[in-house]
Amino acid sequence: MDAPSALPASEQPEALRDREHIGTAAYRMLTGCHPADASIDDDFSFDRHVLACILAVASMENGTVAERVGLATVDLASLMAHWFPGACGMGLADAKAAEVDDDETAMVRDLLLMHRSSENETSCWLAAMIARRAMEPNHLWEDLGLRDRSELTRLLSRHFAPIAARNTRNMRWKRFFYRALCESDGFVMCTTPVCTDCRDFDLCFGDESGESRMADRRREATLNAAISTAAAPLALPPE
Repeated sequence: MDAPSALPASEQPEALRDREHIGTAAYRMLTGCHPADASIDDDFSFDRHVLACILAVASMENGTVAERVGLATVDLASLMAHWFPGACGMGLADAKAAEVDDDETAMVRDLLLMHRSSENETSCWLAAMIARRAMEPNHLWEDLGLRDRSELTRLLSRHFAPIAARNTRNMRWKRFFYRALCESDGFVMCTTPVCTDCRDFDLCFGDESGESRMADRRREATLNAAISTAAAPLALPPE
């Protein structure tokens, strides 16, 4: 499955809605429900939700899903067969796509692999997927297709607990990963010894609220329906 092509800037509102629809449809294909309705009470359901979110949000973008999630096609095929056997052909349209990590992605992936707290293939896949999605421009939880930052924190605490536990001050996760990489190489990323004195404080610790990239404008549709109902003329009783 290939992601849709980008539309001109003048068409961005429609393009955004189209991409959201594609992402939501992909998530529903994988799980059978809308992402907003997903139940994640147990670990299995949570992992399945996370993987579906990452695959679905990647389907909204240009290129093959395999490239957008940072997996070799053989690994993506294994993931699909294990977690989503009913849709195991999804994302494999271009089996000859390049499968080479850049240095930055590889460093973040290796950092996560060194701090795995779950010894299974899924944590390896997740390390690669998180590292690749960390190269995107939005908050990491958004570019993973998750519903909010708390889901990302739960994901990292579950599968990469040793490094997640080091983020005691709730730093933004991308910033925290790069700080950890610098520290492991003996470098100091920051120009000030105290975070509160740093002029870039908001870049590291600022608010990460927002709306999921697969929101699909359900609230907008509900509001429009309510307005239409309220505006409809009242039916008069027969005389």
